[in-house]
Amino acid sequence: MDFMRLLKSLEELLYELASWLVFYPMTMWRTLRRPQAMMRYADVELADDVAEQYTDTLSPPLFLLITLLIAHGFELALVRQETPWAPPSFLASDANLLMFRAVAFSVFPLLMALALLRHRGIRIDRNTLKRPFYSQCYVAAPFALLASAGGLLTRIDTAETRLAGLALFGLATLWYLTVETRWFARHLDLPLPRAAFKVTVILFEGLVAILLAGAAIAYGLADA
Repeated sequence: MDFMRLLKSLEELLYELASWLVFYPMTMWRTLRRPQAMMRYADVELADDVAEQYTDTLSPPLFLLITLLIAHGFELALVRQETPWAPPSFLASDANLLMFRAVAFSVFPLLMALALLRHRGIRIDRNTLKRPFYSQCYVAAPFALLASAGGLLTRIDTAETRLAGLALFGLATLWYLTVETRWFARHLDLPLPRAAFKVTVILFEGLVAILLAGAAIAYGLADA
C-alpha cells in the first residue's frame, strides 16, 4: 500500500513538473500582454475552492519562484562561464543566492500589497494580505526576469553588452513602474502623477530594504 501511494505521489509530481512546460510560458505571455487582467485574475481565483484555483495558469508565487530559478540558470550557464564572479561569502552558495533573490524580489510585491491595504484602511493580517500579494507576484515575475537578465549582461566585459544590460534593466523598471502606476491609479482612485510617485517611493523603499538586508547578513557573517 505504501509503495502504491509513493508511485501515485511520483506520478502526480511528474505531471506537475511537466505541466510547467505548458503553463509557465502561457502565464508569462498573458502577464506581459495583459498585466492588469492577470492581477485581477489572481484576485478572482483566490475566491474559488483550492482545487479550482489557477487551473489554466501557474499560481502567482510559484510563477515568481520559477522565474527566479530560470534567471539563476541563465547566470550559471552564461555569465559565470564568460566572466568569473566572486560574490560575497554569504552568496557563494547557489542555494543561498537563490534564496536571497527569492526574498529580495518578493519584497516588491509585499510592499505594494501593504501600501494598497494601508491606503484603503484595511486591517493587515494573513488573510487580507494574501490577495493583493498574490496579484502583485504576477507582475513582479517579468520584472525580476528582465531586471536579472539586464544585471547579468552588465557583468560581461564588453561595452556593448553592458550598455544592452543597462537598457534592458531600464526597460524592465519602466514597464514595472507603468503597470503599478496604472494599478494604483485605478484601485486607489489616485491621479496618475500621484500614483507614479507612490510607486516610485515603494520601489526605492524595496531597494533600500534589500541593500540593508544584504549588508546586515554580510556584516553578521563577517563577525561570526
